[in-house]
Amino acid sequence: MRTLVIVTHPNINQSTVNRTWRDTLEQHEDIVTVHELYATYPDLDIDIEYEQKLLSEHDQIIFQFPLYWYSYPPLMKKYFDDVLAYGWAYGSNGHALKGKTFAAAISVGATEEQYHSESWLGFSLETLLSPFIATAKFVGANYNGYHALFGALNPTQEDLEQSVASYIEFIKGMEVE
Repeated sequence: MRTLVIVTHPNINQSTVNRTWRDTLEQHEDIVTVHELYATYPDLDIDIEYEQKLLSEHDQIIFQFPLYWYSYPPLMKKYFDDVLAYGWAYGSNGHALKGKTFAAAISVGATEEQYHSESWLGFSLETLLSPFIATAKFVGANYNGYHALFGALNPTQEDLEQSVASYIEFIKGMEVE
């Protein structure tokens, strides 16, 4: 099974978590293909044909991003709007993603305790991811959960190392599914 990790961070060079995840995954070309949207499309002009080809060539797709105003970054939304097109990803003739596996890898600035229904925020991370989960289901992909690092604004070195190791295990676990 081939896994594509689509990294969507608007300022990855200033990111500790997403940059570390990306750099580590790039050392594991045997299990993943890493593709960075903001680096590839600094002008936000997405090559739809190329992106559809990449998605077609992989069985498992992980969207890696920071939680950005309780959602994903703007380029990821544009990516979904442009690439997951009618007639290709959905519609009477659009089944290109049917049976593929979607997952997410998310860095979250706040602590995990702040993301549940009883917290001041009042929403779990799973609830905030519902548009992503619905998108996966809508295009016929299987949603396989998420890997997250909470407290991503100031992670300890130990938290970061543990997160990297569990991210690799998350990816390897997807291959077994």
